[in-house]
Amino acid sequence: MATQNPPDSPRRAAWRLPSRLAPVAFSFYMAGIVAFLMSLALTAINTGLGDGYLLRVLRAYILALPVGFLGVMAARPLVLRLVAWTVAPASQQTRKD
Repeated sequence: MATQNPPDSPRRAAWRLPSRLAPVAFSFYMAGIVAFLMSLALTAINTGLGDGYLLRVLRAYILALPVGFLGVMAARPLVLRLVAWTVAPASQQTRKD
């Protein structure tokens, strides 16, 4: 059985992105997950669940991932402003027990 490196091991840390790229990594993962789910749903709606469904999903995903990633990166500043406008800062929140 293969052993796994703990999350803080030097070997695992060697391939990690620097923390300044966290917004890019978040955007990539978010776009990838949403694009895949949307590809599943829209392919089923448009062409059905018949033969070749997963291949059609993957073909749609090839286009959807880069479009979704660029969209998330472009919308990120607006979303950050909307969240700041909607959510009270921790310093202003009162604790109710």
